[in-house]
Amino acid sequence: MLIALAAAGVPTAQARERIPLPKPRPAAAPQPEDDRAAAGAEQRPDNEPAGASPPQQPPAQADAAKPQPKPPSACRLALSDAIAIAPSIADITGPGSCGGTDLVRLEAIVLPDGSRVAVTPAAILRCPMAAELADWVRTDVAPLASSLESRLAGLDNFDSYECRGRNRQRGAKLSEHGKANAIDIRGLKLASGRLVSLTDRASPRAIRESVRQSVCDRFSTVLGPGSDGFHEDHIHLDLAQRRKDYRMCQWDVLEPMPQIAPLLPAPRPDEAPPREVAADQPQDRERRREPQSPAPAQAQPEQSPEQAGPEGEQAAEPAPPPAPAKKAKAKARPKKPRAERQSDQH
Repeated sequence: MLIALAAAGVPTAQARERIPLPKPRPAAAPQPEDDRAAAGAEQRPDNEPAGASPPQQPPAQADAAKPQPKPPSACRLALSDAIAIAPSIADITGPGSCGGTDLVRLEAIVLPDGSRVAVTPAAILRCPMAAELADWVRTDVAPLASSLESRLAGLDNFDSYECRGRNRQRGAKLSEHGKANAIDIRGLKLASGRLVSLTDRASPRAIRESVRQSVCDRFSTVLGPGSDGFHEDHIHLDLAQRRKDYRMCQWDVLEPMPQIAPLLPAPRPDEAPPREVAADQPQDRERRREPQSPAPAQAQPEQSPEQAGPEGEQAAEPAPPPAPAKKAKAKARPKKPRAERQSDQH
């Protein structure tokens, strides 16, 4: 059209004003992607059907392209559901050197008889630490709880994984808790509802000593009361690796507190006999309790008129004999000359 207008002698600027602009693309119109797909369909060979999808990779190649999960470790295979309820969790990469691999969430420990010992709350640990803890409970602690005429039902977990320094001190070396390689235990829960605290002086001393011996034989670090002032109310256990397999067992099993005499007398026991039976002669006892009246004053003998005074007054009693005079102090002996004293000493 422009060529025709130019041939007719119409100026180009006027031709632009007369040409209308295209209308905006309606929303219902196909999008440019559809246009490209349509263009691709036009470029397909005649022997390819119109509805065919583009060629896909073989399934083997697609699976190889995806990241494969790591195979379970030997510890993970050994820590089966017959030993502990400990599902695997993803690796943790925390700030600094915190975190770990081959982690599990230890929820319960299965005893040989099939009963479960709950870990409350569940502990996040490395698999070797969780396996050692489960074996300790199954082998050492469960038989020990039977001496208390009850069954072991749970472990009171005070702390497991936590990204922090030792003893929560700023600037301290990374704790084994930050590596998911430690657990803090406060006590043992029995099926009867009793909680046996491992740091309470009132807990049976034999139980605490047995637990101390068992954990010091298994774990490389054991910290309790008397260690550093930070473990007075719980027991710290870990599997830290040190040079020459050095072990640390610092836990003082304290004696029970001495009993203080009560302010009030203790209640009479039920097996004690009645008080009437316990007394020898209750009538004599009651008689002794009665207050005795004071004895009457003895009457003085009457005096004869000769002993009376001139006006009937009684004669004055004779004066008591004078007290013997104190003996005079012995006269001081004359002091010997110095030469005689020295000779006497020799």
